[in-house]
Amino acid sequence: MNNDFTFTIKRSRFDENYNPSENTRITTNFANLARGDNRQQNLRNTLVMMDNRFNTLAHWDNPKGDRYSVELDIISVEMNIAGEDNATTFPAIEILKTNIIDKKTNERIEGIVGNNFSSYVRDYDFSVLLPDHNKNQPEFSIPDNFGELHGNIFKHFVNSAEYKANFSKPPVICLSVSNKNSYQRIGNVHPVLGIEYQQEGTSLTEAYFKKMGLQVRYFMPPDSAAPLAFFFSGDLLSDYTFLELIGTISTMETFQKIYRPEIYNANSVAGHYYQPSLTNQDHSLTKIVYDREERSQLAIEQGKFTEKHFIKPYKNILEQWSAHCAL
Repeated sequence: MNNDFTFTIKRSRFDENYNPSENTRITTNFANLARGDNRQQNLRNTLVMMDNRFNTLAHWDNPKGDRYSVELDIISVEMNIAGEDNATTFPAIEILKTNIIDKKTNERIEGIVGNNFSSYVRDYDFSVLLPDHNKNQPEFSIPDNFGELHGNIFKHFVNSAEYKANFSKPPVICLSVSNKNSYQRIGNVHPVLGIEYQQEGTSLTEAYFKKMGLQVRYFMPPDSAAPLAFFFSGDLLSDYTFLELIGTISTMETFQKIYRPEIYNANSVAGHYYQPSLTNQDHSLTKIVYDREERSQLAIEQGKFTEKHFIKPYKNILEQWSAHCAL
């Protein structure tokens, strides 16, 4: 097909000196932390939390709890669009890549790519398309083909030569559980991922990620307050080492403690049957400043930006390409 898309991958280090690039979705967890008067302290505290959590989980041959540190790269993926006039790019996806530093052996161990997941097209789908579709509807419903374009873009990226040249394993995305759903323990326990939960029913997020070629399992790691949602292809338990999984847990649980303390920094642990709540008052706050209200407003702005600069101008190309992917 003539109107195929290619990708350009850019990396930037997430450390205490990190400054978000112009193309970064400022609603993204790590970008939101790097703003304001306390930005450097926020970043420093976040990285310390990640390292401490990693060493707690990777406790074997680690008597002082200081053997490992987590190194994070922000992976920004630009989509190159060959249009009718000339080629242009659009910031399609932003994910995180973990690496693990073993200070005992001076080894740098490759971690999992994915972790956090940011997408302008997802902002458009959830903050523009979905509300517009339901504006005058008596009952909530999902638009036809909802998430298909986004899913095809993601799958095309993971199967691309650019992805395979940069990453050795498929991505794992780690998200918060939904406060709209309930979860139940199923008896399976993994040494690192912890206690497995099952979601009752299905969620819109689960259906959306399924179109990206990803399935989900829910695990509450040791000493965690609530389960995390792990989206993956393949076999989550067999395809990744313990250290790789710990890198993802320590990174994403830290972000969730900051962003959703009512769930992940709760003072009581999720029981056999669990209903997450963002109104839970029995939780502790970290010292890290995070503007959750601003984040939801920015998602709408970014969705409208996507509609104006990507969805509308390339409507015909995108529809043809996405239909071709489904064949």
